[in-house]
Amino acid sequence: MDLRLPRVRGPLRRPRRLLAAAAAVAVLAGAGTWTAAAASDDPPTVHRADRELAVGGGVRLDTSYFTAGPGGERRPAVLLAHGFGGSKADTRKQAESLARDGYAVLTWSARGFGRSTGRIGLNDPKGEVADVSKLIDWLARQPQVRLDKAGDPRVGIAGGSYGGAVALLAAGHDARVDAIAPAITYWNLADALFPNGVFKKLWAGVFVETGGGCARFEPALCRMYQRVAQAGAPDADAIKILKERSPEAVGDRIRVPTLLTQGQTDSLFPLGQADAAARAIRANGAPVDVDWISGGHDGGDRETGRVESRVHGWFDRYLKGDKGADTGPAFRVTRTGGVDSTDGRAQLRGASADRYPGLTGGVRPVPLRGPEQRFENPPGGNPPAVSAIPGIGGAGGGLSQLSSLGVGVSLDLPGQHATFDSAPLTQDLRVTGSPQATVHIRSSSADAVLFGKVYDVGPGGARPVLPGQLVAPMRVQGTKAGKDVTLTLPAIDHEVQKGHRLRLVLASTDLGYASPAAPATYTVSLRSDLSVPTAPGVHTAAAPLPSWVWWLPLAGAVAALALLATGRRRTSAPAPDPAAADVPLRITGLSKRYARSADRYAVRELSFTVEKGQVLGLLGPNGAGKTTTLRMLMGLITPDEGEIRVFGHAIRPGAAVLSRVGAFVEGAGFLPHLSGRENLELYWKATGRPPEDAHLEEALEIAGLGDALARAVRTYSQGMRQRLAIAQAMLGLPDLLILDEPTNGLDPPQIREMREVMIRYAAAGRTVIVSSHLLAEVEQSCTHLVVMDRGRLVQAGPVAEIVGSGDTLLVGTDAPVEEPVVEKVAALPDVASVVRTDDGLLVRLGAGGTAPRLVADLVRLDVPVASVGPHRRLEDAFLTLIGGSA
Repeated sequence: MDLRLPRVRGPLRRPRRLLAAAAAVAVLAGAGTWTAAAASDDPPTVHRADRELAVGGGVRLDTSYFTAGPGGERRPAVLLAHGFGGSKADTRKQAESLARDGYAVLTWSARGFGRSTGRIGLNDPKGEVADVSKLIDWLARQPQVRLDKAGDPRVGIAGGSYGGAVALLAAGHDARVDAIAPAITYWNLADALFPNGVFKKLWAGVFVETGGGCARFEPALCRMYQRVAQAGAPDADAIKILKERSPEAVGDRIRVPTLLTQGQTDSLFPLGQADAAARAIRANGAPVDVDWISGGHDGGDRETGRVESRVHGWFDRYLKGDKGADTGPAFRVTRTGGVDSTDGRAQLRGASADRYPGLTGGVRPVPLRGPEQRFENPPGGNPPAVSAIPGIGGAGGGLSQLSSLGVGVSLDLPGQHATFDSAPLTQDLRVTGSPQATVHIRSSSADAVLFGKVYDVGPGGARPVLPGQLVAPMRVQGTKAGKDVTLTLPAIDHEVQKGHRLRLVLASTDLGYASPAAPATYTVSLRSDLSVPTAPGVHTAAAPLPSWVWWLPLAGAVAALALLATGRRRTSAPAPDPAAADVPLRITGLSKRYARSADRYAVRELSFTVEKGQVLGLLGPNGAGKTTTLRMLMGLITPDEGEIRVFGHAIRPGAAVLSRVGAFVEGAGFLPHLSGRENLELYWKATGRPPEDAHLEEALEIAGLGDALARAVRTYSQGMRQRLAIAQAMLGLPDLLILDEPTNGLDPPQIREMREVMIRYAAAGRTVIVSSHLLAEVEQSCTHLVVMDRGRLVQAGPVAEIVGSGDTLLVGTDAPVEEPVVEKVAALPDVASVVRTDDGLLVRLGAGGTAPRLVADLVRLDVPVASVGPHRRLEDAFLTLIGGSA
């Protein structure tokens, strides 16, 4: 599942009878629509045909068929499956690339996704998997597709997450599949969502919501989820349902060349899922290569270009029969080697081996120390420890990516875990695989639920780092009398440096999983060393000479020619603008297109400037582009055109100037059992910056929380939580503070207090930008406004100037004005926009328009004018500026 999470989104399907076999793959309604997309470089042109295919049971699949090159030439076919929650559109770019490389490519939206009908069946063999066979039937009838025999096309299947699983399942159910390339997917879905009998509750919830809610699934699946979510633990029927929909169920029948790509930053489908698949398929005698990429469902770099190139090579070898095609090493793992100072991204290097080492190769014992320890499972399993947070990483980052760079963000709570440490290592140790340890567990309850993890602890008690933010849950039965248990910990690839220690932690709770509701006491002691796999046959490629050694002389010559021709050159990182060093924010020509759209903009040609001491309100209706603008301002997404400068420095991900920016986003989370002050101190400590730089007392004075700081956050009102969240954003006293809907959920007195917080903060010469839909509050809090609509700037300036603008008139009427008359008023040459109100009309005059001329035109149109005057409310100004589109 790529839940769009990288996207774990994918397809699900069902069956039909013999009599309907022909109709089941019939092309519906006019044989589809042909379009052409020119290749980005040279011909051949890629042709795309969009069709709906009926697959039985009233289900129709929305498909696209891509071909290129000579029409009479037969070529192998490739099916591309999308991730969970996605659609065929997600695979279009790869489909066009494969088509240009000589393949006939078919993409489709799975049942319940995109424009396809039907309910989600989680890759039901009688649903989604049977659909793939219907698609292969259709391919076998296409004149462009190479056949191995009648009805049997030469075909491969690739897909990520949910789509990767359907590739594996199809290979086990349909002998016509010739090669597969599944990525970041599962082998046993029951084991993925119920690992060792523990319910992975957050990922399961994300999964259901990504599918559109429980009602979008087949009824049996919806009932199963509701039952497990309520119980907090899987039952035998739930495990059976998911196993039947897992590739493992047909593992002994998958006998085709398989390229398995799995993510290291993946708490949904960890590396162990690919390991089980590799072992099973290789046992059938099929070629299997394994590639551990940097990213996964928890974020990080998914190395899309490299992976797709390897998939193409795999299909060239096993579909085209090109024995010289480069399919890559039998095993490859991406390793992180620091940070690129130019763009803040992790530097990636490949390590490889001529055979897959599995998860237990080259085991080395590491002695651990620690006495027998007791700890508690709290009532309800709350508050929980924290490891991974599903979906927080997005496509370009994630907690696991941070951990690979040595930044720890996990949290174990006092009294809820046991700890066992090694001595400092005397040499570097590369862990590649799943560490193991045997412990003795005794519980006051009939069974115990524990979460095992291995930390890398630096010298001097440096904050521990949890590689990949991964944890191994386990439910152990019969522990009242005590029981020895061997823990298999998460598979990782991580280098522990000399002088560091390894720490085994057993916790009673974890945020991502369901813990028993009943309180319990666990007692744990060691029974063995920590067995650490080292995969000695895997070697990291020697670091190449810096690329500038090769390209600098040539680039210098090219740059000189460019300077002669243009008198200037572009740089990827614009130099600071000294003239704007004191300007908190300057946005120039900013544009951002919607994903996969060349002409639809979320933000378009936006320009405005914010000065010191201003409280600027960012206004606009839903869809105006406010959130996209703020995300670009915070360096979370990159604009397509234009630039953002903060104090003269261009904004990009990881830019140093972002340390001068603080941000509050609605829904900030705090640990409820800690006090307000403790939460803020813990947050600042996690940033790694010196305590004295926090300016904690100053931020707290501005926030005005008073004695409440010493109380547990669980006792806070909503208004106090909001102020604590803003105090967190103000730590370090950033020169530019961004607040997104800070008054949501507050009552009028709390809103007034929040207004005072913002005004106090800006009073010292700092700058505040606040996005809010409460116009009356913005009018009282802000000194300046930027009004946006449909991605564009409508007006910017001081609040008083916009509210008191003389070009907008409030026309009182004796009776309501009917819509046809309003349309006639809007069509007047001197009227820019008109909005009906309870008392009449708000009219914004165009260039050259005057009140007397407007009154004359209104009388001519039989509008019952009672009064005319300038408006004086921000709400009126806002409505007239955006023409009522809010």
